[in-house]
Amino acid sequence: MTAPVTTTFSHLLLLHHPPGALRCLPSPPRADTVARPGRSRRRALLRCSAVSELTPAASAAYGALLLGGGAFAYVRSGSKGSIYGGLSGSALMGIAYYLMQSPDTKAIGDAVGFGSAFLFACVFGIRLYNSRKLVPSGLLLVLSLGALGVFYSAYLQDKV
Repeated sequence: MTAPVTTTFSHLLLLHHPPGALRCLPSPPRADTVARPGRSRRRALLRCSAVSELTPAASAAYGALLLGGGAFAYVRSGSKGSIYGGLSGSALMGIAYYLMQSPDTKAIGDAVGFGSAFLFACVFGIRLYNSRKLVPSGLLLVLSLGALGVFYSAYLQDKV
């Protein structure tokens, strides 16, 4: 005779996910973030605790991709607008990266990263609408929207 096996939902989660992965699962609302009458409630897009540490790397990678894409477009088609856009995007991401290094200016760095990612998302959205070509405008739009989500989430976490 064998003993009955009892499993709970939390045990099933532990069987399929390593312990480090559980850290990024949505957490229940805290008592201080519950919506109160007359006050708005902010929610971060990414609820991982490591988003604040991820943003400098995201800004460096996004800036490098913008610079590389602008240089590639300049070499391939001679587009001066692409090289200027890549240089300005990488400069803005460099400024955001620099500001994110200090805890005092981290929120400002997140805001600069958010603003520049929003600017480039608008630019690539307009280019995608006009050209109807997924490459490169559509891919860069998706990349810009991903960076936008990271910077927005980190900004909300840093402001709290």
